[in-house]
Formats: sequence, structure tokens, C-alpha cells
Amino acid sequence: MLDLDLAHPERVHLLWAVAALLAALLALDARGRDALDRFVSSAMQRRLAVGPSRLRRVLRIALVALALVLAVIALLRPQSRSTESTEAREATAEVMVVLDVSRSMLAEDVAPSRLERAKAEVTELVAALPGHRVGLIAFAGRASVLCPLTPDRGFFRLVLRTAGPDAVTRGGTEIGTALRAAIEGFEPGGGAKLIVLLTDGEDHESYPLDAAKEAAAAGVRIVSIGFGDEAGSEIPIVDPDTGARESLRDRDGRVVVSRLDGETLRAIALETDGAYVPAATGVLDLESIVRRHVEPLLTAGAASAVRTVRAERYQGFLLAAMLAIVGAVLLGSGIGVAPREG
Repeated sequence: MLDLDLAHPERVHLLWAVAALLAALLALDARGRDALDRFVSSAMQRRLAVGPSRLRRVLRIALVALALVLAVIALLRPQSRSTESTEAREATAEVMVVLDVSRSMLAEDVAPSRLERAKAEVTELVAALPGHRVGLIAFAGRASVLCPLTPDRGFFRLVLRTAGPDAVTRGGTEIGTALRAAIEGFEPGGGAKLIVLLTDGEDHESYPLDAAKEAAAAGVRIVSIGFGDEAGSEIPIVDPDTGARESLRDRDGRVVVSRLDGETLRAIALETDGAYVPAATGVLDLESIVRRHVEPLLTAGAASAVRTVRAERYQGFLLAAMLAIVGAVLLGSGIGVAPREG
């Protein structure tokens, strides 16, 4: 017996249609021969026309029937009973972008501003991570989920363009609050989970290191990217009435100077075995960041699965069906005019 299994045994009922079609072909052939016998005598048929012999007609119908039966067998998808096991490893990741939109990100020590540079880098980063689900959280004094995890890159980019200080109702900078919101935004289950934090690192007592420990406990890695000058930079604001630009001042009238807090961002990343990237005021080498820091974290959280594969055997039956059809066509039932005797 053939060492085969059928993937779709329910399709065997198509053989009833084959049987009905075969019966119709036999009936039409018999009807055609009977009609010719009634119209022209046997002697005249031999003189006026040359037709296929009875054997050829039977063989042609038999080949058509064989082709249909073989086609049905191919549709049953015969497969080898022997199996091969292969291990597949896929990095199906969830990437939550946590973007600082506080007023300190308006500082222009990074052209055109810290915030606009961060948004541009996020756009390129997401484009470099096809196949992963991405989400966006904007934060200042509180965190706001602008885009839950989604594979829709178009919607993500649309939401990202609108992210700014007005997206969050409370001023300040609370990194810890944003990280906790990101952790809650991940779905339960396996697969790599990554937070990409883009900020200048200034924090107003939200305990970001404690939030980083919570992320580590949940199996979430953090890549923190710091924007700004550690020496500090003033924060420009525009008067809505006059359009004049001036520097942001505190309640005592002193000019506010925002500084990059790289130490905090480095500690947050290391707490989760992630990575810290000091963008500072320069240009990011995004391709290198993805290759050295992001892809290894996603691969480390990839899920392994063992898949059992059966060898397909329908191809031989399909080829035999095609050859049978070709044979039936070559046998043909065309009637030609007999040559005159002379």
C-alpha cells in the first residue's frame, strides 16, 4: 500500500461528479453514433466519411475519466506519512515608544528642537522595525496613550505628528509615570516587549528607577535615548498675543535651563538589561542603534516553536492527469472527408 495520508479526505465525494460526467460522455457518444446510423447507411458511411474507430473513442473517454479521477486525488492532497520537525524562531515583538513632550523638549540645543528631532528619529525607527506592533505614549506631568499597540504604521505616524506639549494636560516631567503606563499597555503573553524612551532625562520625583525595576520584573527591556546638552539650554516660548519669542521663566522670574540627565537614563536602561543611547545634540546613527541595541533585544525575546512538516505528494497525480488529457486530445474524434476513389 502507498505510504500516504490525505489532508482533505472529505473531497472524495467529487468522484460522484466524475462518475456522472463519465456517464454523460458515454451517453453522448452512443447518441451521436445512433443518429449517424439513422441518417446514413453503414455502406455510405464507409465511402463518405472517415471517423475514429470504436476502440479510439473508448480510449479517449477512458483517458478523460482517468484525468478527472487523478485530478480529484490531487485535490485530496496526498501527503507522506513520514514527518520532518523543524524549529522556527520568530521575533514577534511589541514596541512601545514613550515620548517626552514636556516644555523642556522645546529647547533648541538640538535642531530644530529636541522634540522635533525625537519625532523624526521615531519615524525612522518604526520604519526600520517592520512586522512588529508599535504604540505611542506621550508624557509630561502625566502620561497619555496616543496610540495603543498596532501594526498600522500609517495611523502611528499620523498620531506622532500631532504629539506635542498640548497632548498632555499637566506640565512637568514624570518619566516613572510614563514607564508604568507603557508596562500596562503591553498585552499578556510571550514575545519580546521593548520600551523606547525618548527624553532629556529630567524627572520631577516620579521614581523612574522604581518603574524600571517593575519593567524588568515584567520582562520588558528599555532603550533610553537622551536628547539635549548636559551643560543646559534655555527653553523658548512664543507669546500668543504678540508672537514674540522669549525664554521660559520660573515663578521667581529666573530663566529655566534644561539639562540632559544622562545618568538617570543610563540607570533606567541598565536596570532592565537594555541600552542607553546619548543622542545629546548630535545626529543619531539610527541604523547602528537598531543593529546594536534594538534587534538583539527583540531576538532575545523571540518565541521558539517546533513545527511538523509532511511532504506533499499531489504533484505526481496532477502531472499524470495533465498527460491523460493530452492523450485524449491527441486521440481526438474529428471526422474528415474520405478521399475519392479513382
